[in-house]
Amino acid sequence: MTPKSAAAAARATVYGYPRQGKARELKKAIEGYWKGRVDADALRTTATELRRTNWQQLTDAGIHEVPTGDFSYYDHVLDTSVMVGAIPERHRTAVELDALDGYFAMARGTQDVAPLEMTKWFDTNYHYLVPELGPDTVFTTNSTKQVAELKEALALGLTARPVLVGPVTYLLLAKPAPGVSADFDPLTLLDRLLPVYAEVLADLRAAGAEWVQLDEPALVQDRTPAELNATTRTYRDLGALTDRPKLLVASYFDRLGDALPVLAKAPVEGLALDFTESAAANLDDLAAVGGLPGKRLIAGVVNGRNVWVNDLTKSLATLGTLLGLADRVDVAASCSLLHVPLDAAAERDIEPQILRWLAFARQKTAEIVTLAKGLTQGTDTIAAELAANRADLASRAGSALTRDPAVRARAAAVTDTDTRRSRPYDERTTAQRAHLGLPPLPTTTIGSFPQTAELRTARADLRARRIDTAGYEERIKAEIGEVISFQEKTGLDVLVHGEPERNDMVQYFAEQLTGYLATQHGWVQSYGTRYVRPPILAGDLSRPEPMTVRWTTYAQSLTSRPVKGMLTGPVTMLAWSFVRDDQPLGDTARQVALALRDEVNDLEAAGTSVIQVDEPALRETLPLRAADREAYLAWATEAFRLTTAGVRPETQVHTHMCYAEFGDIVQAIDDLDADVISLEAARSHMQVARELAEHGYPREAGPGVYDIHSPRVPSTAEAAALLRKGLEAIPAERLWVNPDCGLKTRGWPETRASLENLVAAARTVREELAGS
Repeated sequence: MTPKSAAAAARATVYGYPRQGKARELKKAIEGYWKGRVDADALRTTATELRRTNWQQLTDAGIHEVPTGDFSYYDHVLDTSVMVGAIPERHRTAVELDALDGYFAMARGTQDVAPLEMTKWFDTNYHYLVPELGPDTVFTTNSTKQVAELKEALALGLTARPVLVGPVTYLLLAKPAPGVSADFDPLTLLDRLLPVYAEVLADLRAAGAEWVQLDEPALVQDRTPAELNATTRTYRDLGALTDRPKLLVASYFDRLGDALPVLAKAPVEGLALDFTESAAANLDDLAAVGGLPGKRLIAGVVNGRNVWVNDLTKSLATLGTLLGLADRVDVAASCSLLHVPLDAAAERDIEPQILRWLAFARQKTAEIVTLAKGLTQGTDTIAAELAANRADLASRAGSALTRDPAVRARAAAVTDTDTRRSRPYDERTTAQRAHLGLPPLPTTTIGSFPQTAELRTARADLRARRIDTAGYEERIKAEIGEVISFQEKTGLDVLVHGEPERNDMVQYFAEQLTGYLATQHGWVQSYGTRYVRPPILAGDLSRPEPMTVRWTTYAQSLTSRPVKGMLTGPVTMLAWSFVRDDQPLGDTARQVALALRDEVNDLEAAGTSVIQVDEPALRETLPLRAADREAYLAWATEAFRLTTAGVRPETQVHTHMCYAEFGDIVQAIDDLDADVISLEAARSHMQVARELAEHGYPREAGPGVYDIHSPRVPSTAEAAALLRKGLEAIPAERLWVNPDCGLKTRGWPETRASLENLVAAARTVREELAGS
């Protein structure tokens, strides 16, 4: 490749970086603050040190322009709500008394005030806090955070680019505030919002910003003409400002489609586009609109969402094609590196041969720098890196780990009959009600109970060999006994064993399935201070032996009430893992489904009458473009049915979903053919119950009446009120009573009180129904 001129040397940059720190220092500091062990000044000091460390790592790696403003105590969309003054009325007093405590109140709620609704950030497993807006919303400028973090970076002598959620995406992510008509369109507030963005941009320019990045990922979804017109107006008005930095509008996660010509023509100085596989059409589309003459293009050619090494040769070819389509081409990951772990080099338990295949945030940063160097100085200057990269790719492609002929043969032999229950739902429900003998409005939980410090210590002691397996198992048995006893005394109808042996709902299974790799330090933020270690699916998958049967049957031996068997479904196993990218995702899902089918059948054979297969990620993994959804939902629902269809009619199959926009997938929920589905509904005020009713959903459902992502304890009256609202949409004979989600992250005191209130609410409403 011919080097570019020095004047147009490609810069290496990223849009965001993991926030938590090498040892999750941010999580520990924030949770310490919540518990009163860390004061506000100490928390701020930790945050400042983490930002400085991140910027230094990026600079040392060769990144020319670091992002600022991507760091957050909880969520960057919540930060945007603070920046534009969109504070819900119920939180204003708390924010005015103490900005930090008010911020966390919006995120987590208090005993007296509910938090903001939380849902998934596009098709990722990151959760954001949904802005609440209405016709009376008044926006006000508060650029304190954004300006302060920019000044921090500039004081270190760095070239820095503030990153903000763009105004169009912010409004498209928002919902009508409680009490506001559901027909209210937050985008109608655009004219009020833009002056605030203008003030923020002016503040950042005054603080020394040369460029500001405005993230508009909502534009990669199907957008209406009105929404595209709003985008045109937004960047026409912002571009016309005289007191502003240069503007870079960024999109990621998919192709821009109809929004690309809108942004290409906008009076902004640059665009940042995703050019990875899911957004490959951006390349041809950019050429079709005549490129970006006179503008800067940041090319996202390194996948910011997977953990596999980049094909450097292929990326260089893409970059070479882009050279003639913009005034300058810089190199980046496809999106923020928030979605991947920090450093693969920290993994000591992964075989060196396999470790070569992996790239976490620090390795991806190095790839970006290498590509920028090759683009600027020519491929001869990176010959060694290219050779090593080709060897890494060949090592993975030729590894026996990636292919198991027996697994592939079994998957190829699946027929439609394997994905259908032997009896229709009407016949199954009659058999299940006779077999289980449950009361109206049966009560249950979603699966997990609090993961106490004692449980985490026991697992750590087992790993460190401070206790033996027998000692560890006695501790698990004792915990299961306590959980079963509590549920019986509280009056729950369908019990769970509490999952004390499980570190994570995906990792636990991944560690027992072939084809998966587990990390020790691969933490990724899910929401707030909740971090997970997604396992890595590297090869063909199978189940060598039963995974859950022992503990489920032990729990059942302690009670005469039904105990649910608990599994994580195939789509969620994939969505919350880093999956292989060398075969279609539907093929991998079928392999996972067959492994889980074996587990379901073994649970039933051991006497388990209720089996729950959780699929909270079904909506999350929904393609962002409507045209791509039919194919996805076909294999996703087939995988669930393949997992569950082999059981007898009297065995009741449950599933669970949480924190997503369910209206888009109600037909798919129906197509799962589960007997019972439990869903998040407390924060969204039973919206999903109404959506199920409008669809004519024919089976049983449990819209949650207890928001488990907040420390507050719902009262009996509050839970009963939500239950009555659920009954407006779902008849009593098909309505279950349960929390929104699992209780793993909650403490025992709040769990006891909340579940006691939940059961009391169910009894209250049962009595009302009996007396009516």
